[in-house]
Amino acid sequence: MKSPLLSLPGAVPAEGRDEGVAAHYGDLFREQRALADGSGLVDLSHRSVVTVTGDDRLAWLHLLLTQHVSDLAPHQATEALILSAHGHIEHALYLVDDGTTVWMHAEPGTGGELIAYLESMKFFYRVEVADRTEDFAVVYLPAGSIAEVPDGAAVRETAHGRDLFLPRAGLEAYAAAHGPVAGILAYEALRVEAHRPRLGFETDHRTIPHELGWIGTAVHLQKGCYRGQETVARVHNLGKPPRRLVFLHLDGSEVHLPGHGTPVRLAADGEAGRQLGFITTSARHHELGPIALALVKRNTAVDAELLAGDTAAAQETVVEP
Repeated sequence: MKSPLLSLPGAVPAEGRDEGVAAHYGDLFREQRALADGSGLVDLSHRSVVTVTGDDRLAWLHLLLTQHVSDLAPHQATEALILSAHGHIEHALYLVDDGTTVWMHAEPGTGGELIAYLESMKFFYRVEVADRTEDFAVVYLPAGSIAEVPDGAAVRETAHGRDLFLPRAGLEAYAAAHGPVAGILAYEALRVEAHRPRLGFETDHRTIPHELGWIGTAVHLQKGCYRGQETVARVHNLGKPPRRLVFLHLDGSEVHLPGHGTPVRLAADGEAGRQLGFITTSARHHELGPIALALVKRNTAVDAELLAGDTAAAQETVVEP
């Protein structure tokens, strides 16, 4: 869905998975600094919004998700995954229950597939699943923001900030009152800095939660059965994941950023060396310069100097080998 905030002065449309909102509004670093200082907001209205209502909503979701939600308190934010039978990540969900309704947002364009799966699992439970993307927009307020939250709006409050589920018809008025608006590139740069994975960027068709540090934040290890739990338990108790997420400081002398999928190799082996992994997200940070997240083989030495394409990269550990 195309956001009305794309009509604001300086708006440059985002491309790819984030199509529909602004990449930036003319000054990427100013927008990042505003968010880091706790001011402004980010338009995430392209994300899918799904609600679950009914008396059994939490008990039912508890059976399907990797997170413990059967006793989720009203207004307590959490995140969860839906896995395949083999434990590979299919959906990443960001949830809050307002006392009568579970609100969740997910990656743009994934709402239909998500709802189809949830509907197929309803059985005799008293739940109703609805796609609310056309009616509600997600807006992000950074940590420290003092922006007003409209009465009755569902809010996910986390250490990284707040996600508001606002009526889409009121998006422009809210942005005008509580801006400045920052683009998705500023939001993504701060996400990379915080080492937070994102579905479709840090994941591929075979990613398991352990590789990205989602154990504990999105996966609860002390709950009952859910699809893919056997893989989660086996890797946690008996082994190690085949890959691990790392944070990279990229050579600032390079003009270009290595894009998603760029091969990562040992610097000592050069560009002809064996591929150890790939870049998942890269960004230009207002203080750190060019940075990235990458998924590499677990046995890659934590102090190894790396190459992202032809760009030198120094790594920081996100997931322990």
